Amino acid sequence: MDPVTDILNFLTGRSNDFNSIGGWKYPLLFILYAVTAASVALFIMNWREDRDQRDSRHVTLWLVRVLIGFMWFEGMLWKLPFSDDNGLHYWTGQMAGRAAYAIHRDFVQNVILPNFSIFNPIIFFCEFGFACSLITGFCVRLASLGAILLNLNLWLGIYNNRGNDPAEWSWTYIFLAALHVLFIAFAAGRSLGADAWARRHVAMVRDGRGLGKLIRLAG
Repeated sequence: MDPVTDILNFLTGRSNDFNSIGGWKYPLLFILYAVTAASVALFIMNWREDRDQRDSRHVTLWLVRVLIGFMWFEGMLWKLPFSDDNGLHYWTGQMAGRAAYAIHRDFVQNVILPNFSIFNPIIFFCEFGFACSLITGFCVRLASLGAILLNLNLWLGIYNNRGNDPAEWSWTYIFLAALHVLFIAFAAGRSLGADAWARRHVAMVRDGRGLGKLIRLAG
């Protein structure tokens, strides 16, 4: 296996993560294509309508934002099916014994694992939201804040190793959290994304009225 083959398998729904969810991979693959097409369309519209968007900074932010959105989309797949027989359940069990602090371990052991059927879809839809937000550039600041919190939870949750437990490099989650901090600081959705388009075309967002004020803050 090589990186090019891995990418092609992901984009065509032939990766292990896609294959493991059976027929559900087809609607999810359709959603991936749809949000990617929307991202490209928004890129083109912003590029045509706003000369200030036509520079390397905005193009770079768009590219990195979309790539990290793909990461979240791929990562959410192993939260399916909603059962004890998926990757999320395994790693949640790891957190119950490996979290850096006892209060975290106790919360996972006594609250999350006994109610896994509730938390599993919540985590799945959170990551689905992060993916769609970053790929399309809609409410990126809000999505990035949620992603930071989830990454910090992972950082502390599997901080320690026990015997033959799979090793995790804790800096991985710090880097991911830091990247989303940059998305907030640079308002990455305003770089050739839906946040930029909405600020020009949606009156309540452009003028910051009512719900539009919240959307401006979120993006």
